[in-house]
Amino acid sequence: MKAREGDLIKTKSNVVFDVKGLVHPPNKIIAFPRFIPSPVGTRHGKDATYGKVYSLNDRFQYLKENHPDLIVIDPVFGETLCEVPVEQIAKHYQPTEKLSQLRKAKNLTALENKALQLATVLKEKADIPWSAIGISGSIMAGLTTDKSDIDPLVYGVENSRKAYRALQELLKTQEGGFKPYNRAELQELFDFRSKDTQMSFDDFVAVESRKAFQGKFLDTDYFIRFVKEWEEITEQYGDVQFKNCGYCKIKAQIADASDALFTPCTYRLAEVSVVEGPKLAPIREIASFRGRFCEQAASGELVEAQGKVELVTNSQDNTQYYRVILGNKPSDYMVLLH
Repeated sequence: MKAREGDLIKTKSNVVFDVKGLVHPPNKIIAFPRFIPSPVGTRHGKDATYGKVYSLNDRFQYLKENHPDLIVIDPVFGETLCEVPVEQIAKHYQPTEKLSQLRKAKNLTALENKALQLATVLKEKADIPWSAIGISGSIMAGLTTDKSDIDPLVYGVENSRKAYRALQELLKTQEGGFKPYNRAELQELFDFRSKDTQMSFDDFVAVESRKAFQGKFLDTDYFIRFVKEWEEITEQYGDVQFKNCGYCKIKAQIADASDALFTPCTYRLAEVSVVEGPKLAPIREIASFRGRFCEQAASGELVEAQGKVELVTNSQDNTQYYRVILGNKPSDYMVLLH
């Protein structure tokens, strides 16, 4: 099974997991529970009623209580992860398939219709093929509520860049149903996100207000992820190994943000200074598997970031360096310095 960021999988025990990243161990998928069977849940599927788990802590807590066998200390990633054996997977949801179904369907819900409209406007404005767009999230799982948002994906480096430029234009002109978040809406987003990513509201507004992959479409929230195509990913599981070396705060200049758009995202660094934590060198990049850290800073900007520091050993080119990874703890952040 080839599964990647944005896909969902359902296990034989009826738990729906969201797939993380693009590199997975043999016969396993790195994924975390997202929709869990619950008699008091508000999401009604064909086979069960579901609740949704948001934070990483809540996801691990659910796993400890219900599926402790899926919690693994991964020797390559040097991290405690949830890894689902392929033989436990009953269904694999793929965003491009979901969008294809929406395009053929006769009877769509109001939310499905909005998702299809958003994809259509984006496809036409960006001039990208239908095969480069998908719809993920609760719409794909068939587990929406009245408050559900739209979770599109765009695949491929060139398609993604074209789509992002189109989104910037759509938000600037507010055509086709797109509208950027206003300050009150950013406050709502901040209140929700600050549960597991802590930063000041002013710092939050400085980075979030310029991101074109999120906003409102016909008064419904959307959040678009950009994912590289399979042929654009050279790394196989085990090619690169990661070792936890502690926790640190750094200041640095962004040398290259060309991979900041994609999930997972990376920022190449220059002029790094360690403010707190182990004084390791060279720290060459900041990385994250969480979409909220995409487009957090542009090339040339100065940032302060705090997160886990890892030793990266690349057997493909025999290099070693350190990176800071964001998104594992609520105390992880990256903000602009002025």
